[in-house]
Amino acid sequence: MDNLKLSCTIIENSPVHSHKLSQLIYHHPNLKLEKTYRNGIEAKNNRANKNVDLLFLTIELPFINGFDLLETFKECPQIILLSTTPDNAFRAFNYNITDYLLKPLSPTRFDKAINRAVCNAQLLRDPQDKKHFFVKSNSRKVKVNYGDIKWIEALGDYVKLVTEKSNHIVLSSMKAFEKKLPNSQFLRIHKSYIINLKRIENFTNTTVEVEGKRITLSRSRRDSFMNAIQTS
Repeated sequence: MDNLKLSCTIIENSPVHSHKLSQLIYHHPNLKLEKTYRNGIEAKNNRANKNVDLLFLTIELPFINGFDLLETFKECPQIILLSTTPDNAFRAFNYNITDYLLKPLSPTRFDKAINRAVCNAQLLRDPQDKKHFFVKSNSRKVKVNYGDIKWIEALGDYVKLVTEKSNHIVLSSMKAFEKKLPNSQFLRIHKSYIINLKRIENFTNTTVEVEGKRITLSRSRRDSFMNAIQTS
């Protein structure tokens, strides 16, 4: 794993869950705990979102819940939401969160979340040329930013990149193109579709809507999708 160290803060009202989370952070080589807050008011008054790389935020907080607290943040570090139920996962996708974890925390699931946070942080800290790649489209090399991609669609021996600015037709198999993409951000949910997880608008057990396009979620890929969006 990358040796990047992320400073983090806990916002958790339960002493039991706070202690468990503190121990997981303490023993993780990529994390350094800075502060712990017991409720949203305390966190807001102390500007918990400032000067930190990662926030562990419980949704079911007293006085002001986790979602309402997020609404007050003008600047936001990476957020890992914590909850006792998967029911809040749908609403969580209205926010640019890194992960969604169920309590009590599983060490294995916790490590996966941190891997994602480290990958995201590394993308931000890497030189600019590592935030994009080049594809050959219409006999010319085109620069594509990872963040601009909405989804990738199979077209026989080609793939179609649907991006923020334009579409590109590239000679490639889906399997080969999938290897070009960071797996912390992109996921193949159907034999013909790879999606940008950060651009999901809503989903059901059978479909995922990405930027207004409804895409079928294959039954065989449902478990990996649910794991990727942190509701498993």
